[in-house]
Amino acid sequence: MSPVQAIVLGAIQGFTEFLPISSSAHLYVVPTLLGWPYAGLAFDVALHWGTLLALIAGFWREWVALARSPFSADPITRRAGRTMMGKLAVATVPAAAIGLALESVAETWLRSLPLQAAMLVVFGFLLWWVDRVRPAGTGTTADPLRLPGWATCFWVGCAQALALVPGVSRSGITLTAGRALGVGRVEAARLAFLLATPITFGAGLLELRKLSSDVPAATLAFGVVTAAITGFLAIRGLLRWLGRAGFGVFFAYRVALALAIVVFMMRR
Repeated sequence: MSPVQAIVLGAIQGFTEFLPISSSAHLYVVPTLLGWPYAGLAFDVALHWGTLLALIAGFWREWVALARSPFSADPITRRAGRTMMGKLAVATVPAAAIGLALESVAETWLRSLPLQAAMLVVFGFLLWWVDRVRPAGTGTTADPLRLPGWATCFWVGCAQALALVPGVSRSGITLTAGRALGVGRVEAARLAFLLATPITFGAGLLELRKLSSDVPAATLAFGVVTAAITGFLAIRGLLRWLGRAGFGVFFAYRVALALAIVVFMMRR
């Protein structure tokens, strides 16, 4: 893999990880369409360290408040911090457990192009439809320690496990679940990004041991840095977009990408 390819894939990872269009599908489909060798799931996850940096930069206020909460003199703040930690744990455990159980499956048959094309369309439509039938509720909270209720966090966390299938999209499925449970657009996006932080960190630790030595450290660094920069821009851009619009444009893009995959398969 060349540094240019790593930069391109890092940019793809950064933008598609947070927009509801499936980063895992793009990281497999784009190299396939361009005739590049697929670097493997471990390289994909290594790029997630870049998007992890973007998540921390985008939500540093929440993470600092959470880290400080146990030492606060205010009992309300301490209780709010414990509650937030508990909700994040309840939402993270299902995705982590299912991810570990189906890890080998994710690296084999779930990578098929027909499956990815189908998932892009099906879950893109689901996100658009759920958002259409639920009130927009675009406002968000100013409290960095506030999350939706326990049940909402749990079910959104369970839905997050579906992101193991390329084409589903982690941000897309968590946004879909959040909107279905009555969470506003911007608040659902905030929840999706906060939940992505621990699962991305854990997946990164787990998969780094599998990273091929064929990928030079400098080349990998190009990809990670690019993913961090573009990921931060994607976070900010999506939050602003959802403050005034819905998910129709993302559904249209997912359909277009699925059609491109179908055309590619027909010409092989």
